[in-house]
Amino acid sequence: MAKTAPPVKKNEMIELTFEDITHEGAGVGKVNGYPLFVPYGLPGEKAKVKVINVKKNFGFGRLIETLHESEERVDPPCNVYYKCGGCQLQHMSYKMQLEMKRNQVKNVLKKIGHIEGIPVHETIGMEDPWRYRNKVQIPVGSRNGELITGFYRKRSHEIIEDMERCIITEEINDRMIDAVREIADRLGISAYDENNHRGILRHIMVRTGQITQETMIVIITRKEKVPELNKLVDEITKTYPEVKSIVQNINSERTNVILGKKTKLLWGNEYIYDQIGDIRFAISAKSFYQVNPLQTKKLYEKALEYANLTGSETVIDAYCGIGTISLFLAQKAKKVYGVEVVPEAISDAKANAKLNGIENAEFFVGQAEKIMPWWKAQGLNPDVIVVDPPRKGCDEIFLHAMIEMQPKRIVYVSCNPSTLARDLRILEDGGYETKEVQPVDMFPQTTHVETVCNIELKGN
Repeated sequence: MAKTAPPVKKNEMIELTFEDITHEGAGVGKVNGYPLFVPYGLPGEKAKVKVINVKKNFGFGRLIETLHESEERVDPPCNVYYKCGGCQLQHMSYKMQLEMKRNQVKNVLKKIGHIEGIPVHETIGMEDPWRYRNKVQIPVGSRNGELITGFYRKRSHEIIEDMERCIITEEINDRMIDAVREIADRLGISAYDENNHRGILRHIMVRTGQITQETMIVIITRKEKVPELNKLVDEITKTYPEVKSIVQNINSERTNVILGKKTKLLWGNEYIYDQIGDIRFAISAKSFYQVNPLQTKKLYEKALEYANLTGSETVIDAYCGIGTISLFLAQKAKKVYGVEVVPEAISDAKANAKLNGIENAEFFVGQAEKIMPWWKAQGLNPDVIVVDPPRKGCDEIFLHAMIEMQPKRIVYVSCNPSTLARDLRILEDGGYETKEVQPVDMFPQTTHVETVCNIELKGN
C-alpha cells in the first residue's frame, strides 16, 4: 500500500484557517485533514503561514500575517512578548484564556481519564490578571562592558536586553532588580560568564510579601568572597526601606540550576512574612511559597469547601510542602497530619504552625506511599485526604495506599490536568467518584492551569 505524503512541504507559504487551539496555546489548522500547529493563531482566524517543520502525521508553521482576525485577539502589552516565551497567551483576551483552560481540563478528563458528564466549573480568574507574581529570578549578563538583566530569549541563553520590565511580576520586584544591577555595575562587580565559568554575579532573585510588602533580595554569586558586596548591601538598605532581608546564595557549579547549596544572610532578617487568608507564613530564600497568593486563597477556599469539614475529622495532607493547605485545614478539622519528602519544607511547616498558634497539625518527613500504610497499621483512619502533588502527579503505589485507607472524601489539587486525569481514573476504578472539578487560573497570561477536584467514596 503506497504511503501518502503530507500535503505540505517545508518552507511552503499557505493560507490556513484555525479551527482549534492546543493546550500550549498554538492555533490548529488543517490541510486536507493534515494538522498544522501554529503559535499565536486563534480559532476562527485566517492567516498566511510558512510551513517550518513537516512530520508524518502533523506539521508546524509560523504565523506570517493574519488575514482575518478573531475578536478575541488583543495587542500584548509587554514589549518583549514575542521574544521571551515566559508568557504564551498575551495575544488572547483574558475571557478566552479562562475558557481555553476550562476546555483543556474537560478534554483531558474525557480523553485520558474517560470521565465525562460531571461539572467542570468555569475557571476562577483574577480581576486584574497582571503584576501578580511575588517572586522573580533574573539572569545577569554583560554587554559592552555594562551589566544587563533580563529573561532569556525562547530556547536560548541569550538575555533579552531591551526588556524594561516584567508585567506579570510585582512592580517592586522590577525596581529591585534594576537597583541591584545598577549599583553592582557602578561598583565593578562582574557578571557570570557561563561559557568560561568566570565572573561573579549569576542571578538576582527578589521575593515580596503581597500583603506585607516586605521584600527579600537574594544575590546569587559564583564565589563566596565578593569585593564591594558590603557597599552594595549598604546602598540598597539606605535607599529602600521596604527591603527587610538581603541574602547571598553561592552557586559555584557549572549548572543551569539557579540556587546553590550554601546560603548566607548578609543583612536583616532570615525570613520575610506574608499572609494567605488568616494564616501567616515565614518565607526564607529557599522556601517553596505560591507565587500568586491572591489566587492561592481562592484555590484553598475551594479545597476547604470540598473537604466539607465540621470539626470532628482527621485529615491527611500528602505532599504538604511548607504546610500551606494543612494550616488552612487545621482551622476546621480536629487533627491534620502533613507528610512531605523535603526535610526543609517540613521544618518550615512546623515553624509556620507555631507562628500561627496552630496545635492540631503534625508534620512528618517521608514518602506518603510508605508512611500511609504504617499509619493505617497504627489505626489511623482519615476521614479526608488532601493531595497536591508535583506535575508528574501521584505515585501509583500512593494512590492504592489512599484507596486502602478508604477516606470518605479525597480533595485532589493539581497543576497538571493530564496527570490528574490519569490519577482520577485509578481512584474511580478503586471505588471513588469524581463529583465536581474547579479550574483556577493561578498563572494568567501563561498556559498553566491549577485544578481542584471533589472526590467521594461511592455509596458513602
